[in-house]
Amino acid sequence: MKNIKSYFMFSREHRSGIFLLLLIIIAFQVAWYFYDFSPKASKPSEKEIQWLAMQNEIDSLKQISNNKKYEIKPFNPNFITDYKGSVLGMSVEEIDRLHKFREQDKYVNSAKEFQEVTKVSNELLNKISPYFKFPDWVTNKSNSKYKDYSNSNFKKFPEKKAIVVKDINLASKEEIMEVYGIGEKISEIILQEKQKFGAFASIEQLQYVWGVSPEAYEDIKKRFFVGQNPSINKIDINNLSIKELSKFPYFDYNLARQIVIYRSAHDEIKNIEDLTKIKGMPNEKIKIIALYLEF
Repeated sequence: MKNIKSYFMFSREHRSGIFLLLLIIIAFQVAWYFYDFSPKASKPSEKEIQWLAMQNEIDSLKQISNNKKYEIKPFNPNFITDYKGSVLGMSVEEIDRLHKFREQDKYVNSAKEFQEVTKVSNELLNKISPYFKFPDWVTNKSNSKYKDYSNSNFKKFPEKKAIVVKDINLASKEEIMEVYGIGEKISEIILQEKQKFGAFASIEQLQYVWGVSPEAYEDIKKRFFVGQNPSINKIDINNLSIKELSKFPYFDYNLARQIVIYRSAHDEIKNIEDLTKIKGMPNEKIKIIALYLEF
């Protein structure tokens, strides 16, 4: 017992040393609690800052893209593509049924007919049918100019009227309206476009008329042609001024200016190949344009 007690007997110097040690331990504990000893990250370089900014922007765009829902806009159900059909919720089999029906040169003219052809469910039909948009002559059958012969003693008209191919420059507004997808307004625009040129020089011009869809253009080619020697208004490309050239429907002021610059540098424009060298020339229409020019 005496030996054990001797371990707890300290001299004055020992007590001072123990007290100092306790102070040092407490100081270390306080410092450890309040000071962050973790290694500090080095300052990012300018390239790293740019990369991080770009990555943040990409992540934001991805988030926006993921959150964005497909917005259904009015459309003609006869021309549903594979992609649009899948987005609308149609199965591959339902889309194929519509395409096979259309390959027979037939059209659906109501939501009911669409369901009969595609076999879509009532739920999907109710979801997408409010956005169906059919041509004017389909939706306006109730108009007075569409007489109903269903209860008359006349024989039923054939489902499809035989197509009589005609010169587009001699076609009336009503004849142009027989094209599927072209109503009264687009028919008038086509006639106004013909008036600008004097006459259409090529049936290909119709694909550039405002409002003519690719499907309508395909039907136009089946129904119309451009006859020989149409009465077109030709322009003298080598002698007209910038102002005069800019009046041509396919030219604007800037293009007319480039034409004059080119012909001044090369004496004259000789052929269609020279036209392709002029800055701003719409080369997709160049064969049509050449039909209206005098070289």
